[in-house]
Amino acid sequence: MSTAVTYLFVPGDRPERFDKAAAAKPDVMILDLEDAVHPDAKPAARQAIAQWLATGPAANAYVRINDSAAAGFAADIEWLRTLPKGTPLAGLMVPKAEDAAALASITEVLRGINPNAEVVAIIETALGLHQVDAVATAKGVARLAFGSLDYAVDLGCSHTRDALAYARARIVLASRVAGLPPPVDGVTTALKDESVLADDVAYARALGFGGKLCIHPAQLGAVRAGFLPTPEQLDWARRVLEATASGSHAVQVDGKMVDRPVIEQARRLLALAQPSAAL
Repeated sequence: MSTAVTYLFVPGDRPERFDKAAAAKPDVMILDLEDAVHPDAKPAARQAIAQWLATGPAANAYVRINDSAAAGFAADIEWLRTLPKGTPLAGLMVPKAEDAAALASITEVLRGINPNAEVVAIIETALGLHQVDAVATAKGVARLAFGSLDYAVDLGCSHTRDALAYARARIVLASRVAGLPPPVDGVTTALKDESVLADDVAYARALGFGGKLCIHPAQLGAVRAGFLPTPEQLDWARRVLEATASGSHAVQVDGKMVDRPVIEQARRLLALAQPSAAL
């Protein structure tokens, strides 16, 4: 799932929405125990998630637990320990990720349920960004995500592109240095304006992000289309690799010289198309 493009949140205390969210076919379905659930409703949410997972309905289910400083974190960890080994829990979303040792401990609990499960660490505080390199290389972390709304609150800055540009670039850089897939960008809260969503996706992709957190099934199509290569781009990439298959770089494609960076870009475009095959 570390190459997923669409990550869809569904509140953990709304079990009537679980099947609908799964039917929308996000690359990753996030059963939320954090912000979307009132503290009083978290015990019932844990029970509802456990019951749904026990039916084995999806292979792409993650849970977003509470952050380690929150009142619900200890209860989340104890609840995870009660899940039977083999429960189809594909991963955890860890909010306000700041400490590599804490992430490693969470991973140990998760791997007791599913040895192949992944952790996506959400960078959404100043401390998390300051320590992003350690977070990116922590045991079990398969990908980084950007919690832009919480990050803006933590810094007291505006939730604008200019104010968040450094954080986004830093997360992309840390992901690349750690050998992780391109990170996952934060949510777009505009649910009824497709042009805003499409523009946000294009901006995130231009910065080096490879996926996006979604808060409604209606966002999945635009996000997937915005991050995955177009047919024209894939055709170009195939022609580049065909033209250089003999090992010669002294060729032209569409009137432009092909060199090593161009070949690498073509390969990456074709690799980006692979997740769509499983949808």
